[in-house]
Parts: sequence; structure tokens; C-alpha cells
Amino acid sequence: MTIRLRPHHLLCMLTYVGKGYSQAFIDNYDKVIARLAGGEEILIGEGPDEICQPLLETDEPHCYNPSVIERDVQALHDVGELLGRELHIGDRLAIKLPTLQKFHEAFVAGITRTACGGCEWFELCTAVSTDGYAGVKLRIAE
Repeated sequence: MTIRLRPHHLLCMLTYVGKGYSQAFIDNYDKVIARLAGGEEILIGEGPDEICQPLLETDEPHCYNPSVIERDVQALHDVGELLGRELHIGDRLAIKLPTLQKFHEAFVAGITRTACGGCEWFELCTAVSTDGYAGVKLRIAE
């Protein structure tokens, strides 16, 4: 099985601590994170993904906003640079412990935060990353 994620969610998953737009969003995100922690592979997708699903049922989901789409473009580039290869929609990623650690280090150093500019969660994610990722839900065993 694979989990379809839009590119900027490759960054959001790093600092997810159980906060979100609604209880339905949080419950869904928890399930996605559990699947990632269980070793499911990521399929990089375009547009709304499995994390977005509960928001699509609201009157004006921000998932289609140009600023969100631009975050995806920036995140895809930054994560690709970090991994040393160009990433594209349709690529697959396996998140093992060394990869997660690499993602954490780059995020807290600001290397992969280009996509985060203007995001309403920026301050929370900064606090979580600078606090050593305490309380994050995505944990991967060795």
C-alpha cells in the first residue's frame, strides 16, 4: 500500500503534534501518520491528498489555493535537493529512520523551509523543530 501525499506535506509530517483544522482533520492525520510509521511508502501526488481529505468537505478548502500549490513546488524542489535527486509527481519515497533524521536536521536548519513561508503553522513548526521534535507523532523504529 502507498500513501498519497502532496509535496509540502513531506515537511508538515515532520512537526505534526496532533494539532489541526478540526477534530476530523486531526483524526485522519493521526491515521496517515500511523501508516507512515508502519512503513507504508509515499506516492508524491499533485493537489489534495490523504491528509487533505477532511478539508475537502468544507465550504472553501484552501487545498486548491495558489499559495498552497506554490508550497508544493518549493517543497518538491527542496526535498529533492536534500535527497540529491530531482523529485517529480508520481515518485515514491520510503521513509526509514536515516531519511527521517536527515529531514529533521534539514528542517530545523531551515534548508527545507522555503515552502513554509506564509503558512499559518510556521511558528508551531518552528517551535516543535527547535525543541528537538518533542511530541511529534511520526516516529520510525530502527
